[in-house]
Amino acid sequence: MQRLYQAQDEIEAQLLCDWLGAARIPAQVLGRYQSAAAGELPALAFPWVWVLEDRDLPRARTLLAEFLARRREAPDGPAWTCDCGTRVEAGFDLCWRCGRERPR
Repeated sequence: MQRLYQAQDEIEAQLLCDWLGAARIPAQVLGRYQSAAAGELPALAFPWVWVLEDRDLPRARTLLAEFLARRREAPDGPAWTCDCGTRVEAGFDLCWRCGRERPR
């Protein structure tokens, strides 16, 4: 098991863990609930994403870079309206109601 990334909070850690899982890289979040004590505990108390199989670490690092790049590219613009008529916030590329992709 290898440590991959120290997340800002448990949500970011779980999103990355799910991202890796979608690529069939088994990963686990450790220290999930300690971020609630931010400011009271040292930085090591924040959640970490660990890759369970050592052989997956190089590919996990590549996916981590892609994950972080996508976060930086997330749109800050206005919400969009899906063809089904549902209003969807700017940070989402799929409609929560019907699953259609955001038009480009």
